Amino acid sequence: MTHPNPLLDFSDLPLFDRISPEHVGPAVDKLLNQANDALEQVTAPDFPARWDDIAAVLDVATEKLSRAWGAVSHLNSVADTPELRAAYNAALPRVTEFWTRLDADERLYAKYKAIDAATLNAEQRQAHKNAVRNFVLSGAELIGAAKARFAAIQERQAELSQKFSENALDATDAWAYYAREDELAGVPTDVIQTARAQAQAEGKDGCKLTLKMPCYLPVMQFAASRTLRETLYQAYSTRASDQSPPEYSRFDNSAVMQDILTLRLEEARLLGYRNFGEVSVVTKMADSPEQVINFLRDLGQRAKPYGIQDVTDLRTFAAQHLGLRDPQPWDYAYIGEKLKEARYAFSEQEVKQYFTAPKVLAGLFKIVETLFEVAIRQDTAPVWQPGVEFYRIERNGQLIGQFYLDQPARTGKRGGAWMDDVRARWLRPDTGKLQTPVAHLVCNFADGVGGKPPLLSHDDVTTLFHEFGHGLHHLLSQVNERDVSGISGVEWDAVELPSQFMENFCWEWDVLKHMTAHVDTGAPLPRALFDKMLTAKNFQSGMQTLRQIEFSLFDMLLHTQYQPGDDLMALLAEVRKEYAVITPPPYSRTAHTFSHIFSGGYAAGYYSYKWAEVLSADAYAAFEENAKTTETAGITTDTHAVPGTVTVETGRKYRRAILEAGGSRPAMESFKAFRGREPSIDALLRHQGMT
Repeated sequence: MTHPNPLLDFSDLPLFDRISPEHVGPAVDKLLNQANDALEQVTAPDFPARWDDIAAVLDVATEKLSRAWGAVSHLNSVADTPELRAAYNAALPRVTEFWTRLDADERLYAKYKAIDAATLNAEQRQAHKNAVRNFVLSGAELIGAAKARFAAIQERQAELSQKFSENALDATDAWAYYAREDELAGVPTDVIQTARAQAQAEGKDGCKLTLKMPCYLPVMQFAASRTLRETLYQAYSTRASDQSPPEYSRFDNSAVMQDILTLRLEEARLLGYRNFGEVSVVTKMADSPEQVINFLRDLGQRAKPYGIQDVTDLRTFAAQHLGLRDPQPWDYAYIGEKLKEARYAFSEQEVKQYFTAPKVLAGLFKIVETLFEVAIRQDTAPVWQPGVEFYRIERNGQLIGQFYLDQPARTGKRGGAWMDDVRARWLRPDTGKLQTPVAHLVCNFADGVGGKPPLLSHDDVTTLFHEFGHGLHHLLSQVNERDVSGISGVEWDAVELPSQFMENFCWEWDVLKHMTAHVDTGAPLPRALFDKMLTAKNFQSGMQTLRQIEFSLFDMLLHTQYQPGDDLMALLAEVRKEYAVITPPPYSRTAHTFSHIFSGGYAAGYYSYKWAEVLSADAYAAFEENAKTTETAGITTDTHAVPGTVTVETGRKYRRAILEAGGSRPAMESFKAFRGREPSIDALLRHQGMT
């Protein structure tokens, strides 16, 4: 008896524990056939041009395809195997071809244009407006050879983006250095224990150092050996490039990047735009690439004096206290750590002992429950890896949403952290029932060692809060129209507002004191240590801001100035001349693993992080202003000790104006509904100590 294909089961949550590579092809075949049949049905001349009728046939079919392909893509990101990768890559061109054809179908476009907007509710009107705009951006108004070429470009871009991502992952996974214990002076014990265990598991001597963040970053921050730091730095900064050692040349992304940029330029010109930057801003809050470039340059000019001062401080300290007269790029993380210890009398390693993953998670849940008036409960669901957790969010006993949490770094899981949707909130047109949203929250934290819980750096804690902010945007939505529910339909440069907003709570004493317990003693984070952390909060904020501006400006200039055959490294060098305060060596190839813009949806949009920081800092300032009448600046996680009801009221206002509204109206309208005015850059500069 053959078992039913788990990718075709839409009764509830994805059956992650049963999905295997051989299910991918047959499921995609069947769902593509159903989606194609639905497309033919709704584009027939006699099919009514009515929103609900189209949704009941076409959206129901395409949502199934999205959910099944979403499950496959997710597994490809978190549990990559050669077999799954082969199945994914075999199906990718067909899935891409369908979406490209659907998005540019002139019959469907005509049907949407014929819908009477007066028959739609406010959410449907916004979704309809977006849909008509997206048809144009997807080539629906192109004809003949231009249309065929546009479709071919989309398919090739999907293949190239996947190849870029694979090369970055494989180059990271392939490299290892087996260090002797005497080379690891200064490296934290938990990092050494993990590295030793990994070497032993391979039957090798020493400690296995890798380029994954939980290993790479602490080595760069703490290893006393300059030679070791340089070895890792060179390997890390040349990943997937023409500067990698010959044995890794197969992962070189140079040609892939050129091809992607050339295709994006051609796509823009087919649509009647001068460059891809102009295409990108159509769906964003920004009006033009020039406006973005001006915003970045303005912020860069304000930040540069602070960045120069940061580097001067590092170089002076290195010369006076570390005997380093000419620090190199691989020295700065180490010098920074030593300077921070000297200036603020604490180290990241000391802080880390207080942030055990379970305690941090409990603290995060408590603040979300208090601020947004919900309850979070652990639950069970089929998962792809034993360490993955599953939770439900309720209000007054009613299910609002559910999420998976996958925290540990491991081989076959791409680096970084992200939120992804499993399904959206939707008043389903086929059943008339309300579908609740489900999300993935993925991080890459180091595992616990010696039977102890995992320890998180304060940066890790901030990352967890950040991704949870994205999750809340998706999960707390009260919008019933799928295309504008949660983060769907939200302008890309506003989508980071809720995530960066949540980061602010990682700096509130009344929040932190409830989510820390020393890994050995159980003691909470001492107030004196927190005060030092707070004093150090804006340590190197000038340098960090300039680094983000360097990435953002490079991205936007790349997508507005690039011509086929241009030297990308020359453009990056120009941008660095303007804003970098530490110049990397000539062999550095950070662009070759810049996944955000080459395979992650942020092309000509990386500036969104900085713009959303303006929005989030200003939004958080509302909480600070409302808390000024009380003794605390922020909120407490004890519901009995919330100052008056003022911050919970602010939380409710924020939830309703921003989180629950999702993409059902322009982001600026949502921001003004919460703040009563347009955003100002002042709060960001104040938060980062640059005033």
